[in-house]
Amino acid sequence: MRGLWLEAQALRLRDDLEAPTPPAGEALVRVRLAGICNTDLELVRGYYPYSGVPGHEFVGTVEAAQGAPEWLGRRVVGEINASCGACTACRAGRRTHCEKRTVLGIVARDGAFATHLRLPIGNLHAVPEALDDESAVFTEPLAAALELQEQVRVSPADRVVVIGAGKLGNLVAQTLAVTGCRLRVLGRSPRPLALLAARGIPTAGIDALEPRQADLVVECTGHPDGLELARRAVRPRGTIVLKSTYHGKAEVDLARFVVDEITLVGSRCGPFAPALALLAQRQVDPRPLIEARYPLSDALAAFEHAARPGALKVLVDCH
Repeated sequence: MRGLWLEAQALRLRDDLEAPTPPAGEALVRVRLAGICNTDLELVRGYYPYSGVPGHEFVGTVEAAQGAPEWLGRRVVGEINASCGACTACRAGRRTHCEKRTVLGIVARDGAFATHLRLPIGNLHAVPEALDDESAVFTEPLAAALELQEQVRVSPADRVVVIGAGKLGNLVAQTLAVTGCRLRVLGRSPRPLALLAARGIPTAGIDALEPRQADLVVECTGHPDGLELARRAVRPRGTIVLKSTYHGKAEVDLARFVVDEITLVGSRCGPFAPALALLAQRQVDPRPLIEARYPLSDALAAFEHAARPGALKVLVDCH
């Protein structure tokens, strides 16, 4: 099959990849559309020593599902962590932290920038018929945006600041706006801020950061300096949720976290069913984030585009 291959921090397009043969319990999915996210770009920069087909945001059609014929022909999205179901973490209900997990396009499992992929049938979620591919492909990052509300209670009285208005920050802000909290989004680029402002979400530049005022700060900058910005914004005994992944290390004065008794929460993958519901109801609309679409044959150009400073969502047509 054709696919994009990452090895030694270099990408190349290959036509000689072996098509996946799903074992029992897994499905073969023909990829329709895949999205490039910051994690994909950071993998190329060396964030994690991965070799294989990258990509974990996708919508596709099931072509084979041994023992589950009801899935054949269905349009699906899929949770990216494939767990063993038997380790200590799985038995405790922490399947996304399975000790033996593979992760689509990130850890020991080829991903979505190819004509086909395989995933456990239990990871699949059917896409509502009325939901277009361009919206459905955002299910995985929208689920990640929703995960913070699984971890931290957000109420209308809370003063919430999102730092970073890019692809993930935009989705985080849209999901938080549904809660009715006192929300403000800070960013450096006027274009994504304008997209949020058009939805009635208050925005401002980073220089408008008000020190020690926010009850909750969500860090979505994708840069090591984002944690320090979040620390400056949060009040004593407030909470910072970290959504950024990047190659490199953040420098931060940990003593300030101790003195101010700040709660720090890491947050990544999240619930797909609520994400699909928000998309189907148009309570969240990610489509204005789409900046460009490329065919799989031009996937290298798509990655170059996605790596441009300030670029929003770049999609790859894989079918």
